[in-house]
Amino acid sequence: MSRSTGSTAVRSTAGRSIAPPAIPAPGHAPASRTGAQVMCEALIRENVSVMFGIPGGCIMPFYHAMWEYRARLRHVLCRHEQGAGHAAEGFARATGQVGVCIGTSGPGATNLVTPIADAWMDGTPLVAITGQVPSALLGTDAFQETDITGITVPITKHNFLVTNATELPRVFREAFHIARSGRPGPVLIDITKDAQLARFVPDWDEPMDLPGYRPMSQRDDVDQAAIRAAAQLLQDARRPVILAGNGVIQSGATRELRALAEQAGIPVISTLHGLGAMPHDHPLSLGMPGMHGWVHVNRAIQACDVLLNVGSRFDDRVTGKASTFAPHAQIIHIDIDGAEIGKLVRTDVKIVADAKPALRSIAVALPVGSTVARQAWIHEILAMRDEHQPRQGYTRRERTAPLMPHDVFDAMNAAFRDRSDWRVVTDVGQHQMWAAQLLDWSRPRTHITSGGAGTMGFALPAAMGAAIADPSRTIWVVVGDGGFQMTSCELATIAQEGLTNVKVAIVNNGYLGMVRQWQQLFEGKRYSGTPLTGPDFAKLAEAHGLRGFTVDDAADAPAAIEAAWKYRGCAVIDFRVEREANVFPIVPAGQAIGDMLMAPPATPAVPAVPSPFAQA
Repeated sequence: MSRSTGSTAVRSTAGRSIAPPAIPAPGHAPASRTGAQVMCEALIRENVSVMFGIPGGCIMPFYHAMWEYRARLRHVLCRHEQGAGHAAEGFARATGQVGVCIGTSGPGATNLVTPIADAWMDGTPLVAITGQVPSALLGTDAFQETDITGITVPITKHNFLVTNATELPRVFREAFHIARSGRPGPVLIDITKDAQLARFVPDWDEPMDLPGYRPMSQRDDVDQAAIRAAAQLLQDARRPVILAGNGVIQSGATRELRALAEQAGIPVISTLHGLGAMPHDHPLSLGMPGMHGWVHVNRAIQACDVLLNVGSRFDDRVTGKASTFAPHAQIIHIDIDGAEIGKLVRTDVKIVADAKPALRSIAVALPVGSTVARQAWIHEILAMRDEHQPRQGYTRRERTAPLMPHDVFDAMNAAFRDRSDWRVVTDVGQHQMWAAQLLDWSRPRTHITSGGAGTMGFALPAAMGAAIADPSRTIWVVVGDGGFQMTSCELATIAQEGLTNVKVAIVNNGYLGMVRQWQQLFEGKRYSGTPLTGPDFAKLAEAHGLRGFTVDDAADAPAAIEAAWKYRGCAVIDFRVEREANVFPIVPAGQAIGDMLMAPPATPAVPAVPSPFAQA
């Protein structure tokens, strides 16, 4: 059993040495524990070292016990539970380990709902721990009582309400097992205050009791009949493509992906969450598909005869109108979650498996020397790419504004090019798509974003979690001025924790930019509810004791990024860009991905909605 010695002094935020309370030495601890102490020891047994949360009434016994274990369990006091949840997500996404967040009952628990939903949509391993009112008060509308297990049923892999403290060792093992196994995801443990206070002798050997839960793992055998069928389809294909998603990153299967692509001569398309799975400059790497995918990528999908989807769930931002997706292709779908296969797009070969063993098995089953016939297909795609020049729309021209959004990403690419010690966490909106399109992604887990839920406010706290998980790398936050203001309170957490490896690039256009873009293109430029003001972000950073920069000219962007990078502390750069720049290409809602707009239409669409004030 791992136990805290309680002998390590720690420092308060004021820098004073704080003597730990006298607690039993290892091997001499009493056999009984409070439920709260068992919670701490259960976390240590699961190799948890960092937690993000905020204390409150019904979780106070846990925080009281946490003091005894502070040498093994680092607690990061966030400014809002949503920030705590996203920080735990960032920690998980950077490491592949389970992130842990904490809230008290009532609003503390409900504030965790958004990051739990975000983790659910993006398959992020997360355990959320919440306090609950004493069991005698359950169902009485007691102060800060909320049915958080009922609320989170649709957005968790599983959740627990613990009223009997003796269940805690087993419940924690089950929660972490569920969160990290199969398709990873969030699990919530809600623990009544009396269970945290109860004293008992924990049984750490009680077996897990999860009837019906049989997740796939890398050790499980892959269906060889399906593998042979997939290999045969790929062998016979003349126009195949591979669609690589988050499952490749989570499986650690980037080497297997590249090996199969090179062996069979198949071009690779990376989804938003798959960016980094294939180096951007590899000859077989095509780029991102979907709503803001490049023209040659979407058209390759629409023209291919076999599509191998590995670790992507056919999100509607990838498929557009699903019934029109890859109309000529036979589709092979590899996913660790069988429920995702055939859910949105018809599938010809179903392989329920982890990406790594599945890709490895297909490579073994494929005969050598099957690439010659595909050269014409690859040349066709490259010709489309040359014709449409993926980044042409973002080329600087005369008469454009002093600072365009793509100037920021040009400067970031220049700064990243000769460095490998960085990750980027993006928020949600236009800047997210520009970052996905314009930054050069070469390594897995360097790109972290909110995909499925599209949670504005994700980036700053998630970057904080990634920075704590990986202090050797600089974590760049790319965020819009709207999303930044949703969770900018976490600058105070970054300052309090003394984090030096977080750098923030705000792409500030004074709008909720993506919504404004849709209003411009599809709603007759009716900018309803999207113009946005904000504080002087550089001064806001300085108010937190951080470094702030303001840039409004492209010529100053490289120097600002270098200065922020070299500054030994957190820095915030306010890039004040052209206000009405747009992301292109764009696939209008409900259209096939081949139906892209590559520039604003000559006549913006106006929705056919009659005004209630129009005269009859």
